[in-house]
Amino acid sequence: MSLLSSFWNGFIEKLEKSKQNNPVTYPLLKHAHPVELTEKKIVVSVDSQAAQEFLAKRTNEIEASLFSHSQKKLEIDFILKPLSNKKKLYPPLLSFEPSMEDVFAKSGLNHKYNFDNFAVSSTNQVAYAASQAVVKNPGNAYNPLFLYGGVGVGKTHLAQSIAKKILEADKNKRVYFCPGDNFTNELIESIREKATGRFRKKYRYLNLLIVDDIQFIAGKNAVQEEFFHTFNSIASSGGQIILTSDRPPSAIKNLEDRLHSRFLGGLTVDIQSPDFELRSAILLIKAKEKNINIDIEAAKIIAERVVDCRGLEGSLLSIYAKVLGVKDRVDLEAVEMFFSQDNKENKKRVNPSEVIKTVCSFYNIKQSHLKGPSRSASIAFYRQIAMYLLEKELGLTLIEVAETLNRKDHTTALHAKQKIRNLILRDPNIKKEIDTITQSLFQST
Repeated sequence: MSLLSSFWNGFIEKLEKSKQNNPVTYPLLKHAHPVELTEKKIVVSVDSQAAQEFLAKRTNEIEASLFSHSQKKLEIDFILKPLSNKKKLYPPLLSFEPSMEDVFAKSGLNHKYNFDNFAVSSTNQVAYAASQAVVKNPGNAYNPLFLYGGVGVGKTHLAQSIAKKILEADKNKRVYFCPGDNFTNELIESIREKATGRFRKKYRYLNLLIVDDIQFIAGKNAVQEEFFHTFNSIASSGGQIILTSDRPPSAIKNLEDRLHSRFLGGLTVDIQSPDFELRSAILLIKAKEKNINIDIEAAKIIAERVVDCRGLEGSLLSIYAKVLGVKDRVDLEAVEMFFSQDNKENKKRVNPSEVIKTVCSFYNIKQSHLKGPSRSASIAFYRQIAMYLLEKELGLTLIEVAETLNRKDHTTALHAKQKIRNLILRDPNIKKEIDTITQSLFQST
């Protein structure tokens, strides 16, 4: 590949990943051909006069993107591609349509989630069936569809799979996947910029709105007010709403009664932690996606040892990294060797920042929240779990625990230790969560 082609292809790839590409400008640039590159200028040919005129009007915008890519100020000239001997009819400018991948990305969807790679068992079959029903009859089957469960059970996977099927049937549908904290942040930003009208236009006229981790809006009055009207607007116009949470509506504290009522107005489905059979199936799907050959017995051992869905992939990749170049597949011997490593040695390699990172990943929160001044009940509880693990698993003193999480004195860490220890004795669900975090933490080393 020539230097010119390499430079242009790199620019197009970066433009695609930026998620800020213009739905018309990007495909035109992607189909353009670089002709010449100098220290100060790049010349690019396009297939039609309409494309040339359109891009020429956006020279400043494109040159700014070029500068971001190359850190060099370059002018860009667009020329018309010479006609061949055969007369060629060029399509009009508006015939450039985004691909399905572009449509998915614009809607906030992740390329790795779809129904084809979603494994079904007794723990999630009700949620899977409900999702299929929503695809067939959006806005009417179950509205809203409220999926709840622990980390890594497939809530986001199912929600995004529904969205993709609806878009595949009609790419003109207005679909948007929104993490719960994004809805809050966007609303705050729109208020600050006096642009609430633009915010409402974006959300209230959707055909499908998915809010992931809806529990994040609880306790925020202005956000709940806005979401209530957004919910009513979409539902009244026949649109579908899908909500996910780590807990059922009844367990979301500080949630307004009218929203609680709306959430219970459709179908609420509990997705249980995956059983052994489902974990085995998920592991085999992950291995196939990554072109990793693995013996079925080896897969079963991993699924037996790792109960956290997200930990399955990490364990698989860690084992594969050890056999790469030595064996052509992950076999029983490689898996047993991986799990037989001395736990004490693993613990020595774990540092406090890894404990905090693992807790935040499990509960899907930011590290800045855990170390910050927030006193919200959920954040405080997750912080106490981190304190408990730092003292119990890493052997830090209570003063060291407090300092690690930016607390003023060791009494906070002492209270956390006693509270979590008592909860583990009384609540099997809390014990299971902490066991999963601990297992994930030390296996990842």
